[in-house]
Amino acid sequence: MGTAGSGQTVVVLGGGIGGVVAANRLRRKLDARHRVVLVNREANFSFAASYLWVMTGDRTPRQVTRPLHRLGRRGIEVVIGDVEAIDPATRTVTVDGRELAADHLVVSLGAEQVPQAVPGMAEHGHTFATLPGARGLGIELDAIEEGRILVVTGSPVYRCPAAPYEAAFFIDALLRRRGVRDRVEVAVHAAEPMPMGVAGANVADAVKGMLAARGIEYRPSRQIGSVDAGHAQFADEEVVPFDLLAYMPPIAPPPVIAASALAGAGGWIEADRHTLRTAHEDVYAIGDNVQIPLGIGKPLPRAGVFAHGQAKVVADTIVSSINGKSSTARFDAKGGCFIEVGDGRAGYGSGDFYADPSPSVRVRPPSRLWHLGKVAFEQDVMRRWL
Repeated sequence: MGTAGSGQTVVVLGGGIGGVVAANRLRRKLDARHRVVLVNREANFSFAASYLWVMTGDRTPRQVTRPLHRLGRRGIEVVIGDVEAIDPATRTVTVDGRELAADHLVVSLGAEQVPQAVPGMAEHGHTFATLPGARGLGIELDAIEEGRILVVTGSPVYRCPAAPYEAAFFIDALLRRRGVRDRVEVAVHAAEPMPMGVAGANVADAVKGMLAARGIEYRPSRQIGSVDAGHAQFADEEVVPFDLLAYMPPIAPPPVIAASALAGAGGWIEADRHTLRTAHEDVYAIGDNVQIPLGIGKPLPRAGVFAHGQAKVVADTIVSSINGKSSTARFDAKGGCFIEVGDGRAGYGSGDFYADPSPSVRVRPPSRLWHLGKVAFEQDVMRRWL
């Protein structure tokens, strides 16, 4: 626990939603004696939850992107560079050859997207999980006139459980607007056994019903093995032709984490599910680089809403520590996820992901209201935190 009289340094690694929220909250609650440093590889923040709107042309890349250096106006020091090494024992970080020392360290480096884990997928497909990918896929969708669009998940574990299903709904809606849906087949072949399975069978059934209502073919437990021009081969050796492949890439721990003393099973960081403390003193981990097991044996979904909540808990805990007080802040894994279905409507699934014996999640049917809720959340993030 820190002492309130001396100036301390908090270093936040990662400029995604978790890191940006943590840095802002820390800066707001700490006085000027204390430094808040945010480190990120890229110079810009982009709001991943809006990438599918970029795909459909409802947003431009510029609308969902902000330069991180703007945080300097709030008193946050921004360092742009590659995190090359992390020593959690000494809370020392190497960024582009320069060492940064921290009194408190927050690790929010996300998950590495590794489409190369499926041979040929990056070369012959388009992803909606990155900003450039979503823009490129949108151009392809604007041009297709007939054939088959195949939406796949590259592995059973990926970021944002709703995203591939939202992508299929958006693609369906876009084709209907263009008047070509009757000439273009849309199919989802997913590596996981059910859509958004971590949220429970009721959520999975609701998503399957929405897919069926739109004439979108759905095939679960389909691990894609390789991709060539115009066709995908699955683990059962079935070859499926396509005219356009849209994919959600597999993920892996960032190499700098996997190579550090922070790495737990599988290379991910393990942290206390309520406080996000790691095994190292004054080192916390939030967001996609953390593996938090649930009672059902699956990890807590890697979703922005949870990174957002974890960031607040960790920031408040660090502030209490610096001020010589005990912290009561706890992450409870209560949260929700919008499920966009296109045409200005969205469903909403929310509940308690720490509930025993399994997450307790309720799905609200698609409506204009929930879509507006997601828009409001997007605008709140872009205004409040950047």
